[in-house]
Amino acid sequence: MIKDDISLAQWALVEEIRAGRWTTLDFPKIAREDFGLNGIEFVNTLFAVPTATYLNELKNNAADHGVEMVLIMVDDEGDGCASTKEERRQFTLNHRKWIDIAHYLGCHAIRTNCRGMDQTSKEEALQCAAESYHLLLEYAAGSNIKVLIENHGGLSNDPDWMVALMKEVDHPLFGTYPDWREPADDFDNYTYLQKTVPYAKGMSYRNQPTEGLTASMIGLCKQSGYRGWYGIESNGREAIRDGICLLQKYLPV
Repeated sequence: MIKDDISLAQWALVEEIRAGRWTTLDFPKIAREDFGLNGIEFVNTLFAVPTATYLNELKNNAADHGVEMVLIMVDDEGDGCASTKEERRQFTLNHRKWIDIAHYLGCHAIRTNCRGMDQTSKEEALQCAAESYHLLLEYAAGSNIKVLIENHGGLSNDPDWMVALMKEVDHPLFGTYPDWREPADDFDNYTYLQKTVPYAKGMSYRNQPTEGLTASMIGLCKQSGYRGWYGIESNGREAIRDGICLLQKYLPV
């Protein structure tokens, strides 16, 4: 039975990693000992060279601390809505290794980017993205790894376009990974979540400007039937601890 739980997104502590305070191999220990969390969500660009020895050490560290490895956020490997067939093919090839690594580590998903900002029309972009993800999901099906899209700008910030893409591809391993960005003049994060949560297979949780809005968004997920991980991506240790308190208060987990 799938239940709600809280994981730690590595990006929330990226400044510490970049400062050399710890590495990805230490991530399971950080999540368990510093925050008491059961899951971790990686960023591929923060890995060392993912040799078998490195991945085995990471698996052992996670097992030692009783931490589940949830997903890998994949950046710098191309855009799912690239404009040329060759770029779309390369996108799928680049992501295959991260599907393999996710499977080896026991993660359930990878997160991809699909901005498509250079497309001439939303309709054309939809077909380009559908082509990319059909190819990638054909490969992912072999290891049962989910392929998710996070709203990281461009067309992925348009909830109606994202819903259209989910329906066009129509694959059980394909889904959204809503990023709870702060509301802005050009982005209504509550409406975005409301429209994309039926397809969500993960949550990139961030504390909202008010506790009331945070509670409303958590409530929306529950009412919509979402069950699964809430990966805290709020920046810094204090914000992470605030997020844990809010999630424990309103889920509860």
